[in-house]
Parts: sequence; structure tokens; C-alpha cells
Amino acid sequence: MTASSTSGPQRAGTTGAARPMGIDFPLGSDADAVRRRIEALEQLLERAIAVPGTRHRVGLDALVGLIPVAGDLVGAAMGLYLVWEARNLGMSRWQQARMIGNIGVDTALGAIPFAGDLFDFVFKSNSRNLRIVRRHLDKHHPHTRIIEG
Repeated sequence: MTASSTSGPQRAGTTGAARPMGIDFPLGSDADAVRRRIEALEQLLERAIAVPGTRHRVGLDALVGLIPVAGDLVGAAMGLYLVWEARNLGMSRWQQARMIGNIGVDTALGAIPFAGDLFDFVFKSNSRNLRIVRRHLDKHHPHTRIIEG
């Protein structure tokens, strides 16, 4: 057995355990792991599946929202997990309130039959909340910043 086969978890892009839909959910409470986890969850909730014939992507939030009432509540619960992670990062109550407001608007308007389902496809509360968290992380934890080309 070689040393590389007994090493711990491996980074994205290397061989190792299968990741569902290529999404990496790292464990840990450090800011870098939280950032990667929140970004992965946002991708799953808002842009996991490409709509055939368009450039538009949807996620579990919009798909689950098609189920009347219960789907919107499940979508809100998944979005509130992002707020819980933000709280653990030490984000201000104002930022958390803005995030909860985004989820509230998404849930309330998404609960309207038919029109709410269309609203869910265009109003991406989790993407908005990810931007709030990224701004906080870039300011208070700059070592977690990802340079995108």
C-alpha cells in the first residue's frame, strides 16, 4: 500500500469519493469550509439543472416549490440553513435579517399558485444570500476568497 492511498480526504478535481452532481460539501467550521459548503448548497438549490433548449438553470428550490405549500416550506427550510451558517460566521443581525427577508419574499410569493412557480424561477433568494455571505467573507476572511478567471 502506498502513502497516497492511505492519505485523508482529497481536494476537488482529484480521485476519491464520489460527489453527487460534482458538488463538494466540505466538513469543518473554518471560514474556508463554510464558504465552500454555502457555495455548493447555493448551486444545488438555484442552478443544479440546465433547462433544455435555454441558457437558464434551475435548482431544487424551484423544483420543490412546484409542490403546493409544502414545497415552499421545504425550500424555505433549506434556505434558512444558509442563514444558520451565516450566523456561525459571526455575520451581523442586519445581514441575517436581509437574508431572512430574501427567503420570506421567495416563500410568500412562491406560495401563490402558478404565478409563484414562475416567480421561483426568476427570484433566486439563495443566490442573493450567497452574495451577502461572500461580501462578509471577503471583508472579514480574505484568505477564503476564490479568484475566478
